[in-house]
Amino acid sequence: MKHTPLAGSLLAAAALASCTTSQHPTEVLTVAASAPPASLDFTTTGGAAGPQALMGNVYETLVLIDDSGQPQPNLATSWETDGTTYTFHLRDDVTFSNGKPFTAEDAVFSINYVQNEWTNGLKAQMAPVHAATAIDQHTLEVQLEEPSASWLWSMGTFTGAMMCEDSIPRLATDPLGTGPYTVKRFDEGTAIEFSAREDYWDTVHNDAQIRYFSDAVSAVNALRAGDVDVVWQMQAPQLIGALPEDIGVEVGTTNGEVLLSMNNRRAPFDDPDVRRAVAHAIDRDALNQVVYNGYATDTGGAPVPPTDPWYTGRDYYPFDPERARELLAGRAPEITITVPSLPYAQTAAELIFSQLRDVGFNVKLETVEFPAVWLNQVLKQSDYQASIVAHVEPRDLANLFGNPDYYLGYDSEQTRELLAHEDFGGAVDQIMADAAALTLVNAPNIVLARPGITGVNPNVVTDSLPLNRIEVAR
Repeated sequence: MKHTPLAGSLLAAAALASCTTSQHPTEVLTVAASAPPASLDFTTTGGAAGPQALMGNVYETLVLIDDSGQPQPNLATSWETDGTTYTFHLRDDVTFSNGKPFTAEDAVFSINYVQNEWTNGLKAQMAPVHAATAIDQHTLEVQLEEPSASWLWSMGTFTGAMMCEDSIPRLATDPLGTGPYTVKRFDEGTAIEFSAREDYWDTVHNDAQIRYFSDAVSAVNALRAGDVDVVWQMQAPQLIGALPEDIGVEVGTTNGEVLLSMNNRRAPFDDPDVRRAVAHAIDRDALNQVVYNGYATDTGGAPVPPTDPWYTGRDYYPFDPERARELLAGRAPEITITVPSLPYAQTAAELIFSQLRDVGFNVKLETVEFPAVWLNQVLKQSDYQASIVAHVEPRDLANLFGNPDYYLGYDSEQTRELLAHEDFGGAVDQIMADAAALTLVNAPNIVLARPGITGVNPNVVTDSLPLNRIEVAR
């Protein structure tokens, strides 16, 4: 099987076309976002904010994933495969931001580094690789242990970030990649500033920055005042009706499963019937209306976005308060929902509070600062009973439900076996039968842009917010 570039696709602007002369930027693109990264080193730190900021901007991948979910050429211009051996043909005009040419040896280093050194749980996406070899300077051969339907796709995500040995000492402070930008400044929790590279192999439109806002109203006000150009993943769709007419509004798809996590290792959620009672007690459609003005997608409670091929649309847990009461059998479990300081989570928690109390739960809400406190208390220490957060890493089913030590505490040998054989549809069925967690909705990506902004694609397929595709005209 041979893969060649697709002319005319959206990716042409970013990677598929032949090299064009780099243009020094004259404007600064400012994008408002809501969830800041806790660290720039995503090889050791979980969460989606780091990859969102760095992928496609500082780091690049051999392939890009288009809106239909298909891998397209990027740093690799083409490839051949017989199912277990992939031969990639690499661009010969790419350099790292320190001037070092990008070669097949760097690709080998990057793959091996994920396998041997990463501590981020998504390193498992590289597990299918048996060996990576540089055939020559611009030809990479990758041998898999067995055919994998997901490995090439994962190479278009942050686990496929191309690095070199010089990158490693700089991961947390001054990341080194082949992308259109370098990090000029990182103010934790506040902003990341990017400088456009004059020596980038493709066109660079603008210097750029991502500014982080703790609430949607502040982000929208900054847009209206001209302090930001784009609001990415706007968290308060009820504000849309009050926007000036010249503000552009686009709604795209995401990988964001807004998950009501229930700690399977801690009472009362160590009882599957209690988890099933929660799932039947929550009116997901009402939550969609209240939190997202109906823009979100109901996945039937399942942790799979509609863009994944194993999505079925089945409703695993219809809203049925009477069934929830039957499952509780007269019990009144005391539960605390640890809510991150994110607008969507706080609004959702208030509705869930009343719905769970209605069927017999004794519910308490506690708010913790996101990301630092939530990541430490909930994600790292599993010190919680229930929580709410959007998991936006693409195709993360195995990371969420295949590791009993993960914060969900879900331990199912049958599910792990299904995941190991890439039977993702079967794994979803088993996860939902166990009510391991409940996906409240699949979050939309609501993007606002001031006049003069072009090139915005609201569809989030992988883990990247590619700033270089957005152009500024003032």
